Amino acid sequence: MAYTIDLSGKTAVITGSNSGIGLGIARELAQAGADIVLNSFTDDSADHELASGIAEEFGVSARYIQADMSKPDQCRRLIEDAGRCDILVNNAGIQHVAPIPEFPVEKWDAIIAINLSSAFHTTAVALPIMRKAGWGRVINISSAHGLTASPFKAAYIAAKHGIVGLTKTTALETAKEDITCNAICPGYVLTPIVEKQIPDTMKEYGMSREDVIEQVMLTRQPSREFATVEQMGGTATFLCSPAAAQITGTTISVDGGWTAL
Repeated sequence: MAYTIDLSGKTAVITGSNSGIGLGIARELAQAGADIVLNSFTDDSADHELASGIAEEFGVSARYIQADMSKPDQCRRLIEDAGRCDILVNNAGIQHVAPIPEFPVEKWDAIIAINLSSAFHTTAVALPIMRKAGWGRVINISSAHGLTASPFKAAYIAAKHGIVGLTKTTALETAKEDITCNAICPGYVLTPIVEKQIPDTMKEYGMSREDVIEQVMLTRQPSREFATVEQMGGTATFLCSPAAAQITGTTISVDGGWTAL
């Protein structure tokens, strides 16, 4: 049986999607025919222009809804305001690096709220909508750090491990329905934020761009290549396909072999 991926008539809500991985996933889902709801905490004309651009390029409906994923009521309002949510991609996230004794409490609270708790709140509102529609896909963006650890990233790693646990629980609660929940665990992805870090790192180490990428940034990624936002989007789109209907409650690593070590 040949499986095709046609998401026409489905609406995808992607948190934290005005750049980077979230935007890459939104674009790939739109290419497969899904209507798109973009989100971030800002509310600039550029945000709404992104949605308009996706609508024009892919011939789908696309709009932008502002919501701060650190606030539970706004997480829930995002799904309510979307009106329909067949595909939920919990992508919003932030990072802070510091040793545990020096880790600012407010940074811990913010990272747990945005990287973990927001996914609980959006999922809680989305599941009844999916059940009413008789179909749904929840895709949580975890990390290689959801499966392993590094020093100085306590909050991020705790949150990403938590996302994996939330994924498993959601999958078990929906196992007898046509609803799945899985986590994508990226390694280092070449996003605009990462791209901006490369010149500063080149100056810091006195290295070429290629050496900085291979010897500094990708030391834990055996492929020594960044994953791309298009690959993240392709993986998410596959999880929405009929071929993935029996894939639920698991993690899919897109990390160039990081977690194989």
